[in-house]
Amino acid sequence: MTFKTPDLCDQFESELGKTVRVVAPMFQIYGGKRSFSGEIVTLKIFEDNSLVREAFAENGQGKVLVIDGGGSLRCALVGDQLAILAQKNGWAGAVVYGCIRDSVDINGIDIGVRALNTHPQKSIKKGAGDRNLAVTFGGVTFNPGEFVYADDDGVIVSTKQLC
Repeated sequence: MTFKTPDLCDQFESELGKTVRVVAPMFQIYGGKRSFSGEIVTLKIFEDNSLVREAFAENGQGKVLVIDGGGSLRCALVGDQLAILAQKNGWAGAVVYGCIRDSVDINGIDIGVRALNTHPQKSIKKGAGDRNLAVTFGGVTFNPGEFVYADDDGVIVSTKQLC
């Protein structure tokens, strides 16, 4: 699927009056896919990526994992091994409100990733967090079952599948 977020904004804001919501420009681009989209699956975690591994171990065909990591810059929530697992299980990508690590390796994996930055330290593993609830960051609420689109120009969220 080929799309441009500016074109989607133009088309769907004018036609349907704010079908799309634009996330604040805060993310760095990682992964082998510069653009990706899919149905939103959410996690709300803080410095513990146990639930990320559980989610990426599931079939992610047509889905994007949106991780609300509280914006923490103190550890990474996704590394190369989790990116490989996600790609293997069909995930289109991940939007991480936090950090990743192994960025050079992740850039060689066929998955799209947006994250605030990189951090070399791994997270704790206590299994804490919540799944499939509305999360808010970047001025936008991400609801499970909605759709996210990311490319070089930004990240947008839509209540319905746009393309």
